[in-house]
Amino acid sequence: MAAVEATAGRRPGRRPVLAVATLAVLVLAALVVPLVAQLDQQLVDLRSAGLPPSLAHPFGTDEVGRDVLLRSIYGLRVSMLVGLVAAVVSVVIGGLVGLVAGTLGGLVDRLLMRVVDGFNSLPHLLFGVFIVAMFAPSPTAVVVAVAVTHWTTAARIVRSEVLSLRGRPFVDAAISGGSTRARVIRRHFLPNLAPHLLLATVLMIPHAIWHETALSFLGLGLPPHMASLGNMINDGQRSLLAGDWWSSLFPGLLILLPTLALSALAQHVRDRANPRWRSELVL
Repeated sequence: MAAVEATAGRRPGRRPVLAVATLAVLVLAALVVPLVAQLDQQLVDLRSAGLPPSLAHPFGTDEVGRDVLLRSIYGLRVSMLVGLVAAVVSVVIGGLVGLVAGTLGGLVDRLLMRVVDGFNSLPHLLFGVFIVAMFAPSPTAVVVAVAVTHWTTAARIVRSEVLSLRGRPFVDAAISGGSTRARVIRRHFLPNLAPHLLLATVLMIPHAIWHETALSFLGLGLPPHMASLGNMINDGQRSLLAGDWWSSLFPGLLILLPTLALSALAQHVRDRANPRWRSELVL
């Protein structure tokens, strides 16, 4: 029984280690492989078109002879970068809205929360399609689409925490001592909001990657010439009828790996944040 309990007690610690190791390997591959690879990820070789996985091409080649492994690593780099930027922008927007709503309260709070409810009532993917349809396919269009449709979660988190902090004795003492609202925000609100903003960003990155992939798969995200995982799956579905399963399978797996790792890491951080972070508020 003691051995079982000891093993069960160690399992939560392994999850973040495995997640961090997976992310480290993927990020390292995305950064290093394009720098050292001798092959151009856009190189077309019709003589090598549709080759199955082999030692020369571990992920096979696509319908025009491009190496799927090299293009998948390029696509992973693009998708993760776009997802990270979109997540940070959405959290910044939501954090500012939540901070203003929670700090000012009253009519401003009610108006901003109605705006949040309005955005939450819209289907995120359809609204994102509407946004990117107004621009030419580009990473900027995808970042804008994801940020505009996903900032509301961070806004609610920050607003709730600010409302909680406003009732704390150390905030009342600071206000009674003559601290301005800007000083209270800088000295008390922001340090205590930092862990929540970090958690919101980590939770947002997998959503951003999936939305970028979905938009690119629909042909509305990144330009067709740019190697992204969504574009590769879209291109690979035409090869499925010819039996070239590898053109879509391996890019799909590279989407799952970072999102599952980030989700596991975020779950671990969330478990640790409740209640440990709340007991370590910066006074």
